[in-house]
Amino acid sequence: MISEDRLVQITQRFEYLEAQMSEGRGDIAALSKEYSDLRPVVATIRDWQTARSDMDEAQAMLADAEMRDLAEEEIERLTETLPELEEAVQLALLPKDAADARPAMVEIRPGTGGDEAALFAGDLLRMYQRYAEARGWRFQIVELSETELGGIKEVVANIQGDDVFARLKFESGVHRVQRVPETESGGRIHTSAATVAVLPEAEEVDIRIDPADIRIDTMRASGAGGQHVNTTDSAVRITHVPTGIVVTSSEKSQHQNRAIAMQVLRNRLFDLERQKAADDRAASRKSQVGSGDRSERIRTYNFPQGRVTDHRINLTLYRLDQVMQGDMDEIIDALTADHQAALLAEMEG
Repeated sequence: MISEDRLVQITQRFEYLEAQMSEGRGDIAALSKEYSDLRPVVATIRDWQTARSDMDEAQAMLADAEMRDLAEEEIERLTETLPELEEAVQLALLPKDAADARPAMVEIRPGTGGDEAALFAGDLLRMYQRYAEARGWRFQIVELSETELGGIKEVVANIQGDDVFARLKFESGVHRVQRVPETESGGRIHTSAATVAVLPEAEEVDIRIDPADIRIDTMRASGAGGQHVNTTDSAVRITHVPTGIVVTSSEKSQHQNRAIAMQVLRNRLFDLERQKAADDRAASRKSQVGSGDRSERIRTYNFPQGRVTDHRINLTLYRLDQVMQGDMDEIIDALTADHQAALLAEMEG
């Protein structure tokens, strides 16, 4: 049930922001951000309110014999559209994850399966790169450690663009692959896995790191044995003593490495705080999609059958090739819709 009082409050707030901006008062940047966030919400509210008003008018017109046919057509049309508009308002009123609009850091590591798991981790990296490219996002590899066969031991990438975290946050978890490895002469299907973690980018105001809590080591990062794509004498390793989190960066510039490593550390500490807050909120009930449990098996990519299955929402698509090429919107849209439905159920419950 939609609270009329809440709709009035939101609309009044929107009109207040509009007046403040037109008069050039207050913090224009902050007002503009809130105004742009509220604009689609208010547009949805007004569409629903207009439709309800139209319905009242059409029902009143039924009493007029000359207008009855027109009124009945209008009532039939509005009877179809009103539930859709009401659901749109409910979705617009759902609590927003403040991190949704932020850039994100994606970490991929092979799990069980040896060389095949490392090769699959590389396939996942390319899948996300292609998806980012299709959406016009900037995809930058921050840290990459490869195997001799061209697989990946570990990769950390930064993705910048619109709604990056909102689109990728449900990718965190264990991804499983079933296929015949290129290295397998007998042609048997192997199962291996890789773990993906998607973290929203933290700002300095989100996380304050006490210099006394970190240890910074400068070391040589050799390119031998596929250890790293760059050969450099300036790799930086930062250890956050209270949590034991260790971050490395091996770009050409030592100064740049330190800045990158500090950003990665901030992201991981911010993620820890978000995980703790989510666990506290979900002590009684937790939506499966939004759990963010990194040990949870979330998806299986079955190459012999050409299918991909997301286990959280029981979605199976027989278009694995396209998904691996970065065509992921159908899966991401379904996960988002399921999460929204769970939030609506919680609000109504």
